[in-house]
Amino acid sequence: MQPHIADFPHPELIGTFRQFGPFGIPYQILKEGHATAKGWTVEIEVPQTGERLEYPLKDALDDPEAR
Repeated sequence: MQPHIADFPHPELIGTFRQFGPFGIPYQILKEGHATAKGWTVEIEVPQTGERLEYPLKDALDDPEAR
């Protein structure tokens, strides 16, 4: 059985800004993605480029908050 979106483990991250590593560019977490065999994903947007993509939740949790 696959988890439902209501089971998303970190709803507090939605709408927050983080950055790729300590010196990377910022991105915004737009919404939860989906559960995969490797864990949840989130949909992010990189304001600098307008690019939207799915990003592993575990990586977003490791990234620092944007400065």
